[in-house]
Amino acid sequence: MGLMLATAATFCAGRPALADEAYPNRPVRMIVPFSAGGSTDQVARALAEGLGRIWNQPVIVENRDGASGIIGSRVVAESRPDGYTLLFGTQTTQAVVPHLFPKVPYNAEKDFVPVTELVSIAQLLSVPSSSPFHSLAELVAYAKAHPGALTFGGGVGATPQMTMELLMAQANIKMLGVPYKGSSLAMNDLLAGRLDSMFDVIMTTLPQQRAGKVRSLAVTTNHRHPLLPDVPTVAESGYPGFETDVWFGLFAVAGTPPAIVQKIADDSRKAMADPQRRKMLTDVGFEIITSSPADFARYARAESEKWGAVIKAANIKME
Repeated sequence: MGLMLATAATFCAGRPALADEAYPNRPVRMIVPFSAGGSTDQVARALAEGLGRIWNQPVIVENRDGASGIIGSRVVAESRPDGYTLLFGTQTTQAVVPHLFPKVPYNAEKDFVPVTELVSIAQLLSVPSSSPFHSLAELVAYAKAHPGALTFGGGVGATPQMTMELLMAQANIKMLGVPYKGSSLAMNDLLAGRLDSMFDVIMTTLPQQRAGKVRSLAVTTNHRHPLLPDVPTVAESGYPGFETDVWFGLFAVAGTPPAIVQKIADDSRKAMADPQRRKMLTDVGFEIITSSPADFARYARAESEKWGAVIKAANIKME
């Protein structure tokens, strides 16, 4: 009997990845910490559909919005580390919010395991079509001569504000931030000429640019965007090294077996490689990334340090 138990124990010890190899054998939850219908939700559902086909298991997208992504992120942080509850995280949830709020009910770095970055999307700095500014240099020159006279839109702590804070620090200018509850409200005021400028993602700005309602002065990535090749980068416009985008990625709960993390990353890469899915996303401005868990961990950590420094320098606080 003892020999049989020892043999069984040896057999089990020799196959520690058995559960990992069977993953997933039931539905997987993908928590999106923002409301349905937005860009985050759009990418998450595209990925979920692809993973569902690969795994032959439902990947259920749950929108748990509220508190700048904190509510949904907390749901994942408090889940079992088995790969069956995933966070569709963003630059906001992982690199900005932890530095904005005095008390966040989880540790963005310690409570999650980065799985893979999935996509990123550039932002455009735009002005109304009636604006006298035709380049970033012209806008900066005016802002230097008239500190605080020009306005920009964006919610407190939201990506548009963070990007403008970074630009103001590098250009040594001061502009007046006007808080909005959503970028669509800010865009409405920009179109009406009640706002001087704003950063927003290309998928939102591009239709207005093409319709001649706004003028885009610069793109935030380190390369020109294929959908707007005539718009220079911020770096090209006089600020070498300026680079930022809005990124989306998958995170698992800390303690999730590495083999499961790697499988999710590998299968996510396969899902995002589907030509139809790629076209759907790139046509509206997304860039497909699909990095390795290790590369994504390094990138997420660097992003957190970057935006933490911006928030501290600008003394931005949320209660």
